[in-house]
Amino acid sequence: MTNKKNNSVTLKMRKRVRSAGRYTFLSIISLLSIFPLYYMACAATNMSVDVIRGKLIPGTYVIENFKNLLAAQNVASAMFNSFKYATICTLVSLVICSLAGYGFEIYHDKAKDTIFSVLLLAMMVPFAATMIPLFQMFSSANLLNTTMGFILPSISTPFLIMMFRQSARSFPHDLIEAARIDGVTEVGIFFKMFFPTMKSTYAAAMTITFMNAWNNYLWPKVIMMDDKSITMPMLIANLTSGYTTDYGSLMLGVFMCTIPTVIVFFVLQKSFANGITGAVKG
Repeated sequence: MTNKKNNSVTLKMRKRVRSAGRYTFLSIISLLSIFPLYYMACAATNMSVDVIRGKLIPGTYVIENFKNLLAAQNVASAMFNSFKYATICTLVSLVICSLAGYGFEIYHDKAKDTIFSVLLLAMMVPFAATMIPLFQMFSSANLLNTTMGFILPSISTPFLIMMFRQSARSFPHDLIEAARIDGVTEVGIFFKMFFPTMKSTYAAAMTITFMNAWNNYLWPKVIMMDDKSITMPMLIANLTSGYTTDYGSLMLGVFMCTIPTVIVFFVLQKSFANGITGAVKG
């Protein structure tokens, strides 16, 4: 009996030690992940000199930084443009990619598998390799400095198509056949039956697309040549292009640029996790 008690006590101690080690490791990783956000928030409230010195305590210079930021750049226009481009790109991308993913899975054949394999291979081609041909095409089509020129290269991505196709695998085909017998059109099946059951997948895709469109810098920098078309990432880059950099205003601009993506992620966090998990399981 004594040996059994000692063994049980030893096992409990080992479990506690393992749990303590796991929680300690996770706490350290969490602090390392949160620290850049904390430093950004602190730097946005301090003077440029304090930011250079590495001050880690929030200051009282946020109003002055905001005034300097407004004086240096057109923040309202950049914020409006970013919201407009990201919202339009997200909505159009969700419709096109979900239709493509649904079509690849529901109307399945070998030819579509070949096309889908080509799409997946396209994921390995870096955007920098296609940027110059895209610019020439869009310039010939008079799409420079236009919303259409901004969103066209990103409204259909192989990753989102693959994610919707994986999710469509869990959609019951018997339900589709029953709907066809009842006279429901293919468009009706998609919008009335498939769309409502895949809300978590749409939420995950919306989060990914919105964040990518909001943080997109290279393509807007190439195609948007008018100051009125500036976006938030371009605005932040402009803050570092002078002879001297006001790091307080710069970090405040970064903070303002981060807030919308953080809000979108936390609002859709649960649906995002369910959507990604469902796509992987499918």
